[in-house]
Amino acid sequence: MRAWQVPEPGEPRAVLRLVEDAPRPVPGPGQLLVRVRAAAVNFPDALLVRGQYQVRPPLPFTPGVELCGEVVEPGPAPAEPRDLPEAEWRPGDRVIGTPVLPHGAFAEYALLDAAAAFAAPDSLDDADDAEAAALHIGHQTAWFALHRRAALRPGETLLVHAAAGGVGSAAVQLGRAAGARVIAVVGGAGKAATARALGADLVVDRTAEDFVAAVRAATGGRGADVVFDPVGGAAFTGSTRCVAFEGRIVVVGFAGGKIPAPALNHALVKNYAILGLHWGLYQSRDPGAVRAVHRELCALAAKGAVRPLVTGRLPFEAVPDAVQRVADGTTTGRLVVLP
Repeated sequence: MRAWQVPEPGEPRAVLRLVEDAPRPVPGPGQLLVRVRAAAVNFPDALLVRGQYQVRPPLPFTPGVELCGEVVEPGPAPAEPRDLPEAEWRPGDRVIGTPVLPHGAFAEYALLDAAAAFAAPDSLDDADDAEAAALHIGHQTAWFALHRRAALRPGETLLVHAAAGGVGSAAVQLGRAAGARVIAVVGGAGKAATARALGADLVVDRTAEDFVAAVRAATGGRGADVVFDPVGGAAFTGSTRCVAFEGRIVVVGFAGGKIPAPALNHALVKNYAILGLHWGLYQSRDPGAVRAVHRELCALAAKGAVRPLVTGRLPFEAVPDAVQRVADGTTTGRLVVLP
């Protein structure tokens, strides 16, 4: 099969190599061999290629942490039976999920843990499965951040940073579905237009105005009840200045490249909470919750309340450039590679 591999850590455009005759992976106990129909590009892919992610597969490996695929062959049953739906999957089933590294999604075939595979929603059955491929990580992350961690309530004000990005756009959609007032912060006029199209109640272009002042003005000085921050750095620091009494700041990532050092005395005197979210941990600690959220997301997709913002459908040969663009923060919405 064809597969993109990382022989050594580095920048995606520089180190990713296309292997034309890579061996097709063999599913182990409790795994699925899937034919990749579409692979969504995520920021963790860039971190994996750079050798900066918390998981470091042995070299060489194939990156790609999210896919929609077709089951080709289930592996043997696990040695220890699990109360999970491995037996449900059959060849031809359309599934989404996070591949088992080192056999990632940027290949013609990949492996999934059968217990962590999900039925692709029928409502996202576009011709190339790009939307289905982009649903899992971004919308799961946003849902857990807003509902499980921040307990967002109808009528509250939600501030979303990087609102035109992959996970940010998911947070805007889910905030609206929850009945919140959504303030979207973006960088540039083009991304502002995207956030408006997503339905944000107020869009702030941080390159043209101070988002802290804009949030204070829009809330009558009260501030945002919930802050969704996948950026870090100045986005986090500014958010502490415009978060409401008993507000909640959810730290989702540091795409801006700077990890802030919060002044906890400031959180104390203003009575706000700083909450961390590592969505991947739920897959091992509470997989039942992940499955419940998948059902909720499928229901919201069926109603048209959420739909992954796919802005680029790219050929297989474009993987290095796509991962680099996501790493550099120059993309809007989601890029999806079509093997």
